[in-house]
Amino acid sequence: MSAKKPPRLDKALYEAELNRLQMELVEMQEWVKASGARIVVLFEGRDAAGKGGAIKRITEYLNPRIAGVVALPAPTERQRSQWYFQRYIEHLPAAGEIRLFDRSWYNRAGVEKVMGYCTPDEHVRFLRQCPTFERMLIDDGIMLRKYWFSVSDKEQEKRFRSRLTDPMRRWKLSPTDVESITRWEDYSRAKDEMFVHTDVHPARWNVVEAEDKRRARLNMIHHLLSSIPYQHVDRPEIDFPKRPKGTGYQRTSKTLLNEVPDYSSTLKVPEQAPQKYEDPEDNGN
Repeated sequence: MSAKKPPRLDKALYEAELNRLQMELVEMQEWVKASGARIVVLFEGRDAAGKGGAIKRITEYLNPRIAGVVALPAPTERQRSQWYFQRYIEHLPAAGEIRLFDRSWYNRAGVEKVMGYCTPDEHVRFLRQCPTFERMLIDDGIMLRKYWFSVSDKEQEKRFRSRLTDPMRRWKLSPTDVESITRWEDYSRAKDEMFVHTDVHPARWNVVEAEDKRRARLNMIHHLLSSIPYQHVDRPEIDFPKRPKGTGYQRTSKTLLNEVPDYSSTLKVPEQAPQKYEDPEDNGN
């Protein structure tokens, strides 16, 4: 008998805890910068499982020069002729950097395998080389964290249908995404085979139950923070200097500048305030 699912997380509780965790992420960022640590976080899972939303909440208050998101397009013809891992290597972090991969080299074990974008030999070679590649990263001092966002077929289809009619999120739905509905079992078998070969020490997969996006985000971020040995870093005091007396500088006349028109002055207060857009998937619709 399957365990009873917990109720949907209260929105106020979710937002309060998310804010607290985001403050901790900033603390972790300062430690990464000061210590020269290198962190790589992989986000994998079913389409519409919530990977992008989790990444967005993680990076919301972080310095993009330190915490960068890597979301690579389809490889070029030249890249297809390279060693498979080669194009990912250039995006790995230097000292004091965090890299969040919105899908990663595991494309070869998932969509490329299922959709026939790679040959069977290329797929087998990937499964054989991947643990060695990741062990090399870890041996060199990179902190590698791998997260798999798990969602049911019913919830995935529900989210796809929601995106189909939502102009704010329609871009998230691609033909490949839609085709994944008819290939659910193919993706499941590919994922199981991938786990057999790559869910190994020291680079185990961390599975995130993602039926409830709010719970998934909090659970994933909390786990990430708990797995990194960061410490509080005292920031240097900043003394604001007194502004010196003017020396006669005159600003350039606005008549000489190509100024942006004041569109905001044409606005009128609406009779009924428009509602703020909220992602229906976040609200359980």
